[in-house]
Amino acid sequence: MLANEHRLLILCALIQRPLTVGEIHKFTPNITASALSQHLNQLKIAGILDSEKQGMNVVYQILDERVVALIGAIKEHYCGE
Repeated sequence: MLANEHRLLILCALIQRPLTVGEIHKFTPNITASALSQHLNQLKIAGILDSEKQGMNVVYQILDERVVALIGAIKEHYCGE
């Protein structure tokens, strides 16, 4: 599940704080909104992400603390600034 560049970029964005789909898309500009939605759904089904509807937006956050630790460990090498 984590062996995908786009999903790693999503997780790099979400390690900072919960984000809306629009905010996440700023970190993954090279994929379509539809592809982003599919990646988010896959991560949610895998139990890695959780989402909450807030008004017109859906806010995603990392649910699995092991993923937070893993992304934190590789952040300086993969996520960049």
